[in-house]
Amino acid sequence: MMIKFKSACSNSLLIVALNCASVVWAESVQNTEVIPEDNPTQLQSIPLLQSLKNLKNERHFQAPYVHELNNRYKVRTLFVETKDLPMVDIQLTFNAGAARDEEIQKGLFGLSSMAAKLIREGTDTYTAREIAAVFDQSGAQFSAQAYRDMFVIRLRVMSDPKKLEPALAMMMEVLKHASFKNQSISLAVSNTNVGQKQLQENPGRLMDIRFYRTLYGQHPYAQPITGTIGGTQKVNPEHLKKFRDQFLVAQNMNIAITGKLSPKEALDLSERIAGNLKQGTRPKSLPDPQLKNDIEVIHIPYNSSQAHVMFGHIGPSRFNKDRLALEVANRIFGGSGFNAVLMQELRVKRGFTYAAYSTFSFTQAPGVFNFRYSTRQDQLLDSIQVAHQALINFVNQPINTKRLEETKSGMLRAFPNNYSSNATINAQLGTMGFYAEPRDYLATYPERLAKITAKDVENAVHKHLHPDRLTVVVVSQTLDKDNLKTALKANLISTATAEGLILTP
Repeated sequence: MMIKFKSACSNSLLIVALNCASVVWAESVQNTEVIPEDNPTQLQSIPLLQSLKNLKNERHFQAPYVHELNNRYKVRTLFVETKDLPMVDIQLTFNAGAARDEEIQKGLFGLSSMAAKLIREGTDTYTAREIAAVFDQSGAQFSAQAYRDMFVIRLRVMSDPKKLEPALAMMMEVLKHASFKNQSISLAVSNTNVGQKQLQENPGRLMDIRFYRTLYGQHPYAQPITGTIGGTQKVNPEHLKKFRDQFLVAQNMNIAITGKLSPKEALDLSERIAGNLKQGTRPKSLPDPQLKNDIEVIHIPYNSSQAHVMFGHIGPSRFNKDRLALEVANRIFGGSGFNAVLMQELRVKRGFTYAAYSTFSFTQAPGVFNFRYSTRQDQLLDSIQVAHQALINFVNQPINTKRLEETKSGMLRAFPNNYSSNATINAQLGTMGFYAEPRDYLATYPERLAKITAKDVENAVHKHLHPDRLTVVVVSQTLDKDNLKTALKANLISTATAEGLILTP
């Protein structure tokens, strides 16, 4: 079996010979350590736990140094050199997520997701089995995944050229020449149909889908990333090949590399990848969604002892200057366990739910702010009013400075999780490249977080959180929507009257 991979640094062809015989790429290590017998009367972990007392209260973590490589093809490339493991992680991030599905043809919801599922199912030259054999014999892990904004290709392989070269060559083969045969499409459609039917038994997913469709209407973010039954049934090989040739191109990509390479080797690798893809162009910017100006209640009938509730509205995009202040606000309101406002109001004080949490999704186009929980049917209306009032109070009341500092300290302690392994580092690099973050984004995070003041958070909350413009999706046995909407408006009026506020239209 031969794969030819053209080097961008020369006109020669790199010929990678792959034997069909099994290749053992990792030697087994004999463990001579004596394992003590399991004795329940002697807890072996107690001395280890006691040793934690000797740890310093404050630990300082150094963010990895990020190289911005000067790729000759003007493809943004970020690189982190690591020396602990002889591995290389490569991520190619394309502006080709589910939001681009209808740019190929109207109604093709799920096109990018299907392309990700089928891209390694065969090319004009190699079968799916042969493709899998190359990655297996190289000890490589290859994956493709479609998200709302992104289409991501990941390759993890040893840095030894004998392993790296064949895996890299096969990655380029499937990227350029995936054949998307009808048989593979039919199987993917069948699996999608099964998944869509299973959604009827998942109230949380039903709620998500209805929420996005209600908020976004005709916007590209409105439909599920995995698509719809009607959309996937329309997909044919030509649609998928057009998607590949239009979106999986060099000028619509950024490259992230982490591993045991020098910057020069990483640059050479990035240029070979960029040079062996069709150059193409970037797609146009996504439109902004239309904002709602009133409370809207959506009810999904569902026979269950538990009711599920989701509040939310369109939020800012990834590029908004208030993003970090809003991340702090979100952690205070619904993102930090039992100390969060939502958990205090819904669980600790009243026992309405086991868990409640809020999130922001920061995307290319304006994303979503939402919070959710589940509760008993007989507590549904009371819990909704309490949750809504909690948001109103959070927007209108000042931020507690002590709580702010505790929250920022928690965020700072958690931040090293973003670069705790090669894989997490590379994922961060891919996101940074995609959303045009500066190369020192990780290193400057502590400084930027420290500068966030209570006033910054209050201003961001007042600007971006709107208790009077919420979409409320309720999955329950029954619901009087008009009565609930009246109750929510009463919350707004009573708060405005008590505090002398004027509600924005």
